[in-house]
Amino acid sequence: MLTKRIIPCLDVKAGRVVKGVSFVNLIDAGDPVENAKFYDEQGADELTFLDITASHEQRGIILDVVRRTAEQVFMPLTVGGGIKNLDDIRSLLLAGADKVSINTTAVHDPEFIKAASRRFGSQCIVVAIDAKRVVAHDPDFKPPLTWADAPQYRHLFLDVGARHALPLRWEVYTHGGRKPMGIDAVKWAKMMEEYGAGEFMLTSMNQDGQKTGYDLELTSAVAEAVTVPVIASGGVGNLAHIYDGFTKGKADAALAASIFHFREYTIRQAKEYLKERGVAVRL
Repeated sequence: MLTKRIIPCLDVKAGRVVKGVSFVNLIDAGDPVENAKFYDEQGADELTFLDITASHEQRGIILDVVRRTAEQVFMPLTVGGGIKNLDDIRSLLLAGADKVSINTTAVHDPEFIKAASRRFGSQCIVVAIDAKRVVAHDPDFKPPLTWADAPQYRHLFLDVGARHALPLRWEVYTHGGRKPMGIDAVKWAKMMEEYGAGEFMLTSMNQDGQKTGYDLELTSAVAEAVTVPVIASGGVGNLAHIYDGFTKGKADAALAASIFHFREYTIRQAKEYLKERGVAVRL
């Protein structure tokens, strides 16, 4: 039986870990390398760094953070934020990352995932999906994508009827959750798997930082639609939420930030809680 993974997530801005609520109101949460060492000692299965500034000027900072982290910890490391080309992926892998997480570039150029998977292998290509529940629709909204009218992609988009008739729909956002794309998140995940994604990092924008639990309906909808692992993200406030992410959300891994950063719970406590309830974890 494959064990479920616990993955702390470190949002990095200008070389520091930060944490916010629904992608805003950021507060400092410490040094990334020291946080990484702590989680390694705690028994985290993997670690994720997200470069949330991700501009060209900040790329040197995150590469340095990755190098210093890889020198001191030995768990798998995923890095995302601002990846625009194959050279960016190569640089991160050479710096010590095991996997890269790609969102905005994948949405603006789906063929990029095919190229990245062919070059580096699907095992290190994680497609990040930031999704928000659809509750209203602007009939004049036009997806800001050059490929939106291509026949092979038209099935991906949320139409007006679907938005009003079926409330359980989720829209893909990019640029740190700021820009709606009009893309159905579940359909997007299915296509990205076909294009070579080896894993999905699925974040509910509605739940992010709210500490009321994952969007279990979103997580299970994507997990049932694809065959590669799904990492649940966005909303953990207690250990029961992680348990629900695995059992009700059908996730393969649980990503959490603030409950670990601010020492509300330890990785060990989370794993013991899960094991006591029959979830297979690595202790």
